[in-house]
Amino acid sequence: MSATTRERMPALYLSHGAPPLADDPVWPGELAAWSAALPRPKAILMVSAHWEEAPLALGATTTVPLVYDFWGFPEHYYRVRYEAPGAPELAESVRKLLRAPGMPVQDIPDRGLDHGAYVPLVEMYPGADIPVLQVSMPTLDPVRLMEIGRRLAPLRDEGVLIVGSGFFTHNLAALRHAGGVPAWSAEFDDWGRQALDGGDVDALLDFLHRSPAGQLAHPRTEHFAPLFVTMGAADAAGELGEQKSVIDGFWLGLAKRSVQFG
Repeated sequence: MSATTRERMPALYLSHGAPPLADDPVWPGELAAWSAALPRPKAILMVSAHWEEAPLALGATTTVPLVYDFWGFPEHYYRVRYEAPGAPELAESVRKLLRAPGMPVQDIPDRGLDHGAYVPLVEMYPGADIPVLQVSMPTLDPVRLMEIGRRLAPLRDEGVLIVGSGFFTHNLAALRHAGGVPAWSAEFDDWGRQALDGGDVDALLDFLHRSPAGQLAHPRTEHFAPLFVTMGAADAAGELGEQKSVIDGFWLGLAKRSVQFG
């Protein structure tokens, strides 16, 4: 293993955007600059808002077709390819770290990367030359997701970049009736920034009830849930206080706040 991959990798939560993110004049460059500032990973472990599966599942460990889990977009978005190598060694490490009574692990070997995984990776690592493994979220319970993140934390010392991919605010239905940045999105984003900056884990775990407009910002919580896997991976290393928002602002009214721990 090279000296760069012996560094403890940070743990990331990023807002991933829809396929048209690639056409945004700003955001792809922000993602590219972020990855350029990181140590080069030996492998990438992705947890996406778009894969809920129980028991927890490991995706393909060979290169298989992407999952185009979106509808009604122009044809060219369905022609995107991201043929990253599989990560069978990482998959075996994940099995060993996660398997425990009450926490079975299954394999779904034909399940490719969904857009929550490949859309940001195309911008961050366009060479598709780093092995990638996607794992499912077996629950949306923040406490359980943090525990999964804690169990996965040792991978960071092996050069693995752990990425939770969601969206800091996500209510597409409400956006249809809003112009610009809706108040609920701005208010939740500001609250979340302050909670992260203050290390208020209890507030974040109870975000639906302790945040302004929490249930409007996340009528379903799958896009905020990957944050808790990331937080668990940081907590295990005592790094919850070592976080920074690398990307902020809004995209089509949704908060694109993206956070690095460590």
